[in-house]
Amino acid sequence: MREADATTRERIADRLRAETLSASALAAEFDVTADAALTHVQHVAKSLDGTGEQLLVAPPECRECGFSDFDDPANRPSRCPECKSEAVAEPSFRVE
Repeated sequence: MREADATTRERIADRLRAETLSASALAAEFDVTADAALTHVQHVAKSLDGTGEQLLVAPPECRECGFSDFDDPANRPSRCPECKSEAVAEPSFRVE
């Protein structure tokens, strides 16, 4: 399939097979919002069921205190629940 014929989700899945990226990085590359990119990633994860591939998620992490035990590892938290810092690194995704 030519890249021009692929859907945004198919192109995102292909990109995540090549490199680990955050929702913001995907948003910039595919000209969508970060929230839309996150929604695409969630759908990519569902489409991988039964394929032998899986979506790997590196959870967000607080840059101040190192906290990484967020309730939803795929979500983009606005601040750390431990130290209340807003310096939280986004989760990143990869398809393997």
